[in-house]
Amino acid sequence: MRKAKSLKESFSFAWRGFCHCFAHERNFRIHLVTGVAVLFVALFLDVSLAEFALLLLLIAVVIASEMFNTAIETIIDLISPEYHPLAKVIKDVAAGAVFFVCITAVLIGVVIFVPHLHQLLIR
Repeated sequence: MRKAKSLKESFSFAWRGFCHCFAHERNFRIHLVTGVAVLFVALFLDVSLAEFALLLLLIAVVIASEMFNTAIETIIDLISPEYHPLAKVIKDVAAGAVFFVCITAVLIGVVIFVPHLHQLLIR
């Protein structure tokens, strides 16, 4: 492996990593599609700018955590191609971190969306 020679090359490597996750990770695609849907619902419900920014941040954290999980799983597969109980623990903990981030994002989404949905229903 070599380091990127330029900023453009660094961005190219990052984009390839993003595309790799999109092409090979089902959960990444699910999180990405869900994030886009959340943003459309937010626009429809006319959430505040601060709420929209928080939703963007949550989506970014969920996507990034899924990418970190992919990186961790790939490292484990590289260094421990055979089954090992500690490799399983590492993968499970990484997946658990993504799960925790997703549950937190859903709860914050509920806190943001429910009052807007309530307002929409009582009109």
